[in-house]
Amino acid sequence: MNAARVIPVLAVALSLFGSVAGAVDCQDMEFDGQSYTICETDSAREDLRLFLRDDQDQILGQFSRVDATLEQSGETLIFAMNAGMYHFDRQPVGHYLENGIRQKPVIEGASPGNFGLLPNGVFCIGDRVARVYETHRYLADRPDCRFATQSGPMLVIDGALHPRFLIDSTSRFIRNGVGTSDSGDRVVFAISNERVTFHDFGRLFRDGLKLPQALYFDGKVSRLYAPALQRHDPGLPLGPIVGIVVPKQTE
Repeated sequence: MNAARVIPVLAVALSLFGSVAGAVDCQDMEFDGQSYTICETDSAREDLRLFLRDDQDQILGQFSRVDATLEQSGETLIFAMNAGMYHFDRQPVGHYLENGIRQKPVIEGASPGNFGLLPNGVFCIGDRVARVYETHRYLADRPDCRFATQSGPMLVIDGALHPRFLIDSTSRFIRNGVGTSDSGDRVVFAISNERVTFHDFGRLFRDGLKLPQALYFDGKVSRLYAPALQRHDPGLPLGPIVGIVVPKQTE
């Protein structure tokens, strides 16, 4: 395969939020002839959270509902995407932790579907840090997470692609996921703008974005909320949602 080649075609910082410009940098990019949208942030500086239910214990499910809930506390959503697989009732398939409260335990063994294509992993958001962990490493390291969501498969593990990804796979879907640096300050979310294989998507994180750890969130239902790119992808209600929150600007 040809050497990795990344060509940014659109870069727009979220300057419409005034003093919080740069909280997340979203851009469309081309990697190996395929189109993706990536949104990069510094977890040491930004308020990164997971969302599932509102104050009435109802599944939020939509980016607009997350934003409406935040508005009540004088905050606003400047980025979001679906963040892990879920059942028909929108409950997370695997481990889920929100504001330090565990709502679903870790699933360690094999299970049906992409989630159980081991190794899978956990996206952990702590205090000024966010990291992707392979599930067994997450259990061994016991990181201090405020938020966590388990999904699968891992896309990149310690700089290597998932061992079961096939370069000649014919399974292609719109896919989304997250990758992190070893230090846990660089966090990059990505969604494909066309149907790609797991091998394609893993190479985006490893070779295009140079990230040592990356986790698959989902396919087919993948959606992005990025106001600076005028994207608010429609669709059926989601399960877990990851987002970046800033204080709402007053005029």
